[in-house]
Amino acid sequence: MAVSLKPLRNQIIVITGATSGIGLTTARMAARRGARLVLAARSEGALIELERELSNGRHRAVTVTADVGKPADVQRISRIARQMFGGFDTWVNNAGVSMYGRILDEPIEDMRRLFETNFWGLVYGSLEAARYFKEHDQTGAIINVGSTLSDRALILQGMYSASKHAVKAFTDGLRMEVEMDGMPISVTLIQPGAVATPYSQHAKNYMETEPTNPPPVYAPETVARTILHCAESSERNVYVGGGGKGIAMLGYYAPRLADLLMETLFANQQQTDRPPARPRGENALDRPSDNLRERGDYQGHVSESSLYTTASLHPMLTGAALVGAGLALKTLWPSKRSAGPMQNVRRTPQR
Repeated sequence: MAVSLKPLRNQIIVITGATSGIGLTTARMAARRGARLVLAARSEGALIELERELSNGRHRAVTVTADVGKPADVQRISRIARQMFGGFDTWVNNAGVSMYGRILDEPIEDMRRLFETNFWGLVYGSLEAARYFKEHDQTGAIINVGSTLSDRALILQGMYSASKHAVKAFTDGLRMEVEMDGMPISVTLIQPGAVATPYSQHAKNYMETEPTNPPPVYAPETVARTILHCAESSERNVYVGGGGKGIAMLGYYAPRLADLLMETLFANQQQTDRPPARPRGENALDRPSDNLRERGDYQGHVSESSLYTTASLHPMLTGAALVGAGLALKTLWPSKRSAGPMQNVRRTPQR
């Protein structure tokens, strides 16, 4: 069902996990484009600093110290949005935590805590937003940040992958229900590949080496641009990065081959040759991070944009550009039948 959404400059946007990585990048980008913001995270100090930065002397952003794994905290986010701005137009469920290691080595309590944030926090936020839109008969957008791992599990991140599989199933189920009921709500799943955020530095690590992202790795701005596009234009789901889409397709069409690649290639690509940089107790699963960082310490190449994602979001524009490029090449390329100047150019023999 097509849903007509407001321009970003006229929107009030809720973003969870707003003090780091994708959430922080999205908040800053949305503020530059004129949106008013309700920003939630666990770190009160980082939120105070971010509110001061984005408000810039005006009433443009409010912050809420909240743990999305607690339903009462999520309800407070909604309540403050209504008190301060009269409501909201888009709710972005971005908060997430991560964990590296073999499933057999990870305690059940850590697995449960990871699901409380990645899955249940997203469920609480989605339901709060959907009920608000229904109660006020309002058009709105729910944007859930999943992962390419929503489709294909990644070795050494098995529980994180499991939580993102659950996110996809919940998002698909919610989308069908609101559409069946004729509710004017856009429900979108964003599926980023590896992103150059502090993700691996914030993860709880049960490996003997410092973790890292497997390439290709994309800039957080690529995800932020996609999220904000979906706040204005209704989309079902969007992969951010062609590399992640390729892995998802490989897992679907050749699952056994994908297993072997995970075991022989991706296991090594997620481990550096360095020992862990931090004690295991210093991680975002157990406690919030206080620093406002969009990017992490990834040492390899970072793609600042994704042609695949741009093409998927703007297929007509991309198609027109490709046709134009083809016509330009046809014009420049000499015809075999013509006796153009290129036929009279003497070529230097190759040595």
